[in-house]
Amino acid sequence: MTTTTTSPAPPALSSRGRWTVLAVCCLSMFLVGLDTTVVNVGLPAVGRGLGAGTRGLEWTVDAYTVVLAGLLISSGALADRFGRRRVFRSGLAVFGVASLACAAAPSVGALVAARAVQGVGASMLSPVALAIVVNAMPDPRERARAIGVWASVFGLSMAVGPVTGGALVAGFGWRSLFWVNAPVVAVALVLSARFVPESRAARPRRLDLPGQVLLAVAMATGVGVLIEGPRVGWTSPAAAAACLVVAAATAGFGRVESRRAEPLIDPRLFRGPAFTGAVLGAVAVFVALNTTLLLNTFYLQHARGFTPLQAGTATLPMAVAATVCAPWSGRLVGRFGPRPPLLLAGGFLTAGGLCLTGLDRHTSLYLIVLALLLIGIGFGFANAPITDTAVGGLPAARAGVAGAITSTARQLGSALGVALAGGLVAGTGPAQLARATRPGWLLVAGCGLLVLLLARAARSGANRQQG
Repeated sequence: MTTTTTSPAPPALSSRGRWTVLAVCCLSMFLVGLDTTVVNVGLPAVGRGLGAGTRGLEWTVDAYTVVLAGLLISSGALADRFGRRRVFRSGLAVFGVASLACAAAPSVGALVAARAVQGVGASMLSPVALAIVVNAMPDPRERARAIGVWASVFGLSMAVGPVTGGALVAGFGWRSLFWVNAPVVAVALVLSARFVPESRAARPRRLDLPGQVLLAVAMATGVGVLIEGPRVGWTSPAAAAACLVVAAATAGFGRVESRRAEPLIDPRLFRGPAFTGAVLGAVAVFVALNTTLLLNTFYLQHARGFTPLQAGTATLPMAVAATVCAPWSGRLVGRFGPRPPLLLAGGFLTAGGLCLTGLDRHTSLYLIVLALLLIGIGFGFANAPITDTAVGGLPAARAGVAGAITSTARQLGSALGVALAGGLVAGTGPAQLARATRPGWLLVAGCGLLVLLLARAARSGANRQQG
């Protein structure tokens, strides 16, 4: 997501043209969100096909999300400078080629590398496509409706990923998880050439290369420690050195950003408790979602013997709940502010996590489905108020940057959730798997409690703004 300052407006699009632009951009957004979660349910099949262990499978997911999170803001700045349609189409091409490389990967190392390249392409789609939509729709009311559709598509893509992945793996094997992207990318490239206008920012932000490098090092090394720590040992010299790298990169990032006129992430934004709370809430919600998806996948397929399709279908109530509650949450935010939907989100996430803290190999499937339903409701209610809290107390000129930071926080949460959940089940046999997941369900509940605390910060922020 980028700032909404734009170059002199191109010739106005017709109503049909504007909504066609939205459809093309939503198609790309659906791909980005889907690839964040669609692979989860296919991980056991990937492991069998490539002879990969749990940690290799964690990297298969996190190579994508870490790169995506690390490059989101810089990709938006590049698009503002060199043209949004140009960068958008470049992102589609990179994403498509990388998807083909994923599908043809001969080893888990090759798959992880291709997934990282996929993340590069995805980072050029998510923020840039939204900037294209904002630029194409000058009317505030129409723009608000378009952004509502955009948010619903993103939530839908994340939620239906496991169901879609299960069906693809069952019908065509795990490589189809990536082959399926190719025709969609081809259609999006053709439509974007025909319907999407070019636009640039009148005053594009400068690229912050030092900040970008330090952010990437801190995120990638931090996630790497969580994934590899159980294997190398938390007190080993390698783990200690990696922790020092994370600390040094984080401190260096804060120092560099505080001294730049146009930082990648402005530290001053975090002086507001509401904004800081929103960023932490975004991380927490996506930690909860991805912890749920990974633990559920391994438990159902390894401990209970479910097929990928059966495991994916088990998440259908979560997908439906998230899809239904996301637009409802937006309406609640518009009418009552962010606090009520945040309370609902935190309450349902907490309840869903607590349902499974005593999970064993014979736990009723009804209880598992109920827990997934509750977590889906919580996820559906969470995104709109988090975004509103992040941007609500800031000047309009900084809203785009705030939105980009929360998008980065969501992807970071996805990576952390996979790393933390994978660390719990790595090397665990089917008989012990259920017990090994129990701390993960406590983590999901804890994330819900954090969102409940965020509701208080959101209310305080609203009160200050009114005052």
